[in-house]
Amino acid sequence: MEEKLVSIIVKDNSYMEKAKKLAEKLNSKIITDNNSESNLLLQFDEDGLSLVSGNMKLHQDFTKIIRRIKQSNLEKELLIHASKIKGKKQDLVALDATAGMGEDSMLLSAYGFKVNLYEKNPIIVELLKDAIERAKQIPELKEIASRMNVYEEDSIIAMQNLDYEPDVILLDPMFPERTKSALIKKKFQILHQIETPCTNEKELLDSAIKAKPKKIVIKRPLKGEFLAGVKPSYSIKGNSIRYDCII
Repeated sequence: MEEKLVSIIVKDNSYMEKAKKLAEKLNSKIITDNNSESNLLLQFDEDGLSLVSGNMKLHQDFTKIIRRIKQSNLEKELLIHASKIKGKKQDLVALDATAGMGEDSMLLSAYGFKVNLYEKNPIIVELLKDAIERAKQIPELKEIASRMNVYEEDSIIAMQNLDYEPDVILLDPMFPERTKSALIKKKFQILHQIETPCTNEKELLDSAIKAKPKKIVIKRPLKGEFLAGVKPSYSIKGNSIRYDCII
């Protein structure tokens, strides 16, 4: 994927120090207005850190899933059903190999998992870290967010060199055919401008298997093919997605 030019826009000087640190890390320039050749902008404002493209704005706000993480609702989540480990309810560790914006990891953490999130795209990493830090300021989310740790790494390489064995590895790779879907939420059109679609699903799955988890959970479109053509031990199906589970 062609590398996108991303500038950091600061309209309020109170965010300038944060902007400078981020600009240094990403080797980006800071601007104070929208007159830029960049088609993507990272913006600091009262919402936190956002990725902006035209009139679209992407930032993660975990307060929007507080209702979903209430215990009575959490137990109904397909991901939670798929990720349960028979005979073990304490000291659970999950590895999210395709972290994205972290919503699935937040659900796993709410259930009690310590979650290690791996994401190689530095822009997504910064958006995710900012969202988690903001979540730590919300009483209902503070403890949950504290169990989420973000690693800026290629998960394929990381899973081959782990010094721990996770209970669950979650895979939700973005594939080229999904980027063309009319069903994609508008805000995620921005994310798809910087996230590289998965072209090495066999290597991804092989690395997950090498990490020796008790279970691999793979999020797929309901009628999508099996990841790397590997038939799972079983699947849990919803209306539009399913979770393939490999024991």
